[in-house]
Amino acid sequence: MSGHPTPDHIMQVGLGFWASKTLLSAIEMELFTELARHPEDLETLRERLGLHERSAHDFLDALVAMGFLERRDGVYCNTPATELFLDKRKPSYMGGMLEMANHRLYGFWGNLTEALRTGRLQNEAKAGDTPFFEALYADPARLKEFLAAMTGLSHGANLMIAERFPWGDYSTFVDVGTAQGDLATQVALVNPHLQGHGFDLAEVAPVFEEYVERNGLAGRLGFKAGDFFADDLPEADVITMGHILHDWSIEEKRALIGKAYEALPEGGALIVYESIIDDDRTQNAFGLLMSLNMLIETEGGFDYTAADCMAWMDEAGFTETRAEHLVGPDSMVVGTK
Repeated sequence: MSGHPTPDHIMQVGLGFWASKTLLSAIEMELFTELARHPEDLETLRERLGLHERSAHDFLDALVAMGFLERRDGVYCNTPATELFLDKRKPSYMGGMLEMANHRLYGFWGNLTEALRTGRLQNEAKAGDTPFFEALYADPARLKEFLAAMTGLSHGANLMIAERFPWGDYSTFVDVGTAQGDLATQVALVNPHLQGHGFDLAEVAPVFEEYVERNGLAGRLGFKAGDFFADDLPEADVITMGHILHDWSIEEKRALIGKAYEALPEGGALIVYESIIDDDRTQNAFGLLMSLNMLIETEGGFDYTAADCMAWMDEAGFTETRAEHLVGPDSMVVGTK
């Protein structure tokens, strides 16, 4: 009977929103931040989080069963992963992205069927409200929180790029769409000979500069304000784009790669990285789901394979291209001029 199909995986994925929303609610209530202070028993946690007595026990034990909490002699504590990544007081906190998923994406994904049939985005802009990114950049506090969440999402890949790319062959770099500036920061920390800049909209500058100064790099990393569609990209030996291209249509992707080519010297390099889909399109489920998220969130964005990206780089004039896995679902594609 072991060779017969079972419905287990179907049911697990089909009802996966049960587990997802349980985790997201725990993050919303700052459960993991509370437990990072010290482990607590059921009744203490129930009172601190304001949980109803009917739900508290099942809620906490569901998190234990899913591997997000541990329970020892009736006392709950974080796992090593939730302690590191879901405690708001730690710089490694990456719950900001999940907070956004809870507050925004969870509801919008309920309209995925409509998006699949119409090709239209399903977020705030669908109802004629201010698009998310426009509203985000108009609110400094909200923008700061979002940019920090981008750091949490990208930090592992940023470390890999800082260590693996042959930075010794270059002197300058520009991180396009830099957000908080973690990629630029990690590259500069590992490669002290480099001078670099972050390039993004002007509203990002205070967040970038604060992060760079906190890491002791104010003398080596600067900020250049601009719109990467309206303005030329700053010139540098290496240009990086992390989690940028998937926001845009194929024409806009080609335009950004072309702008990077024009800004690079001969021998310069463009590094593109995100959750790049495997060429066979059968393995990187996260990258494929991220592409569906771009359907929900953008007018024309989509994720792509390494072969797609290398073809666009070839069209722009890059003479050498290669792809390399970084960490988790993330890979980079490098083009040399």
